[in-house]
Amino acid sequence: MTGGRTVTVHTLDAGAITIPEPAWCLGHPDGPAEYRTDVHHTGPEHRVDYAGRATLAAEPVAFPYGAHPVPPSVHVEILIPAATMDPPGLEALAAVLDEQAAEVRRLALRLAVLRAGGDW
Repeated sequence: MTGGRTVTVHTLDAGAITIPEPAWCLGHPDGPAEYRTDVHHTGPEHRVDYAGRATLAAEPVAFPYGAHPVPPSVHVEILIPAATMDPPGLEALAAVLDEQAAEVRRLALRLAVLRAGGDW
């Protein structure tokens, strides 16, 4: 599950800590910007957008040092602003929601592989 590398992260409360970094992690800030319990790994974001009407953003994350550590997971945000739509607009929105559901299913499969020891 790790890429065989370690990184040093500077924290406000524990100073510099050396941690294993998963291959999918995009890195950590250089400055002492967080407490040890807030240190986390974040992977590439996946986005599905529909003309500003519906957006799904999802990214792999892990919080290994939290009070309740979070193993590799996927953080998901869905934004669907209020709108009044006609039948074609509703059909278009439904198509985007189908696309977003398919992306969530792909992410679930990738996460299952990652948690089983595979690569993201």
